[in-house]
Amino acid sequence: MVVSRGRMPAAMSGRGVVEREAVLVAIDVGTSKVVALIGEVTRDGSLTIIGKGTPTATGLKKGVVINIDQTVASIRSAIEGAERLSGYKLESAFVSVGGSHVESQNSRGAVAVSGPRREVSREDIERATEVARAVTIPSNREVLHVLPRGFVVDGQEGVKDPLGMSAIRLEVETHIVHASATAVQNLTKCVVQANVRIDELVAAPLAAAEAVLSDTERELGVAVADIGAGTTGLALFVDGSPLHTAILPIGGNNVTNDVAIGLKTNLISAEAMKISHGTADPSAVEPDEVVTVEVIGEGAGRTAPRSELAKIIEARMRELFEKVGEEIDRAGHTGRLPAGLVLTGGASQLAGTAELGREVLQMPVRVAGPSGVGGLTDHLLTPAYSTSIGLLLWGARAVQETEPGRYESAPAGGSLGRFRDWVRALFP
Repeated sequence: MVVSRGRMPAAMSGRGVVEREAVLVAIDVGTSKVVALIGEVTRDGSLTIIGKGTPTATGLKKGVVINIDQTVASIRSAIEGAERLSGYKLESAFVSVGGSHVESQNSRGAVAVSGPRREVSREDIERATEVARAVTIPSNREVLHVLPRGFVVDGQEGVKDPLGMSAIRLEVETHIVHASATAVQNLTKCVVQANVRIDELVAAPLAAAEAVLSDTERELGVAVADIGAGTTGLALFVDGSPLHTAILPIGGNNVTNDVAIGLKTNLISAEAMKISHGTADPSAVEPDEVVTVEVIGEGAGRTAPRSELAKIIEARMRELFEKVGEEIDRAGHTGRLPAGLVLTGGASQLAGTAELGREVLQMPVRVAGPSGVGGLTDHLLTPAYSTSIGLLLWGARAVQETEPGRYESAPAGGSLGRFRDWVRALFP
């Protein structure tokens, strides 16, 4: 949802009145939880969260809808929580797309610059992007993004914004992200049945990157791995733009399943042990440390060496990093990411994860959560909420570039609001 109420004061600060320009909504539909966030964007570009709903998700497996009714109920529960806190009624939102069906490719397009003055116009850029988009993609795939990576103006490479430049020929290199059409349709159906329109579908790894990467890291070359419950989203950035996007079908639930099997306990107990006592570094565990393991069917507990728990976790997390490394190899950027790998997502918070990643991948690895937002951020400024907060940041950037009137919504008890000329001046 995006709400415009003119240039109305939203809050008071030390500098005086802060003008609220728009209200954005993000819905992150994940394997383990659905997150709905409502954020205010002010004229200075700051983002304040004013509503949140974070119920446990049902009806999804590895980021893909497997039960329509359960997924709709989860989305509605998240929406209701966010609406109660904010006082707004959600009408449309930026929605994340996960699942290992999300893939990417890069494509180039070239056009002759039109117009008598031979200056690159927005129309020329759009035409070049459309040419680049016209690549062969199977009919069962749906394009999510066509993102310009860079431009070539009359043979001059490395141009970031060619608008207004004198030229005869314009080329653009784009990053195209696409997904299974049926998976996207099922997700869309769930959101629509929850009475929410979709402003834009955003690939989850790109949303997470929006929340945790710096401009410097993007320019140097960096990868971000969003380790969720069912999947791990991966996005590579080089020269400030996305180069490769993929989602791997492995995540924190795989670790939990291994713990349950290895220690012969149920999934609830295995998850609790993983969170409370888990580590991906067996060498950090004292030899005499033990954990209590619930015996299946008995309810009673027994003890097991904590080192055994750590070895199970380390084995599965090592496999995850090996698969991340294989995906980086597939993108052709092994050893060409000076800023290394940034880990985020709930499962990245396991102790020893960054150290294991550095050992396996032989590159810098750090764990990061979202930053740069205020308001109702209790428990939100952690890696587990990077995708949902990244969706808000993605939306804030999108409304800057969109046409006036594209997004519209209504505050609870109020009338329909529309974007006007402030869109172009949102971030002065």
